[in-house]
Amino acid sequence: MVPSVDVMEAILGRRSVRRFRTDLIPEEDLRKILEAAIWAPSAGNLQSWEFVIVRDPARKRDLARAALGQWFIAEAPVVIVVCANEERSASRYGDRGRKLYCIQDTAAATQNMLLAAYSLGYGTCWVGAFDESAASSIIGAPSGVRPVAIIPIGKPAETPIPPRRLPLEKVTHEETF
Repeated sequence: MVPSVDVMEAILGRRSVRRFRTDLIPEEDLRKILEAAIWAPSAGNLQSWEFVIVRDPARKRDLARAALGQWFIAEAPVVIVVCANEERSASRYGDRGRKLYCIQDTAAATQNMLLAAYSLGYGTCWVGAFDESAASSIIGAPSGVRPVAIIPIGKPAETPIPPRRLPLEKVTHEETF
């Protein structure tokens, strides 16, 4: 069972971590993080996600290079590449499933992973800036499976300050814009 952390505390406390300690992540903890991911909501419950777990130092460096030189990715003990299975989603929803629903599904799964990792004392960073073709090649993604996020995970070696947020009043609207 995942340790009890208040959901709002996890949402407000989680930060993008870009410096990691070298401590290994026990398989039990990694499994909890991935279990949180697969319990995310998904369109039609098709669960159009795939997760590639990367521990190999050379492969992590290749992913960091593909991520426009974001070298902190290579420093994390574990990196998870979250992929959208476009064809699984398209099997029921056609083009909208292929272009939108599978992306929404992976976004929900990714957020669950970030919050679960935080609850277990790990730092993460949701990396979306990368060369998709290069990342696909590095992880050997089959046709119809698209990498959409790279998530380095490890014990944090930094405590980032909270980022500024737009005021709620500026981004909410009643009935219409």
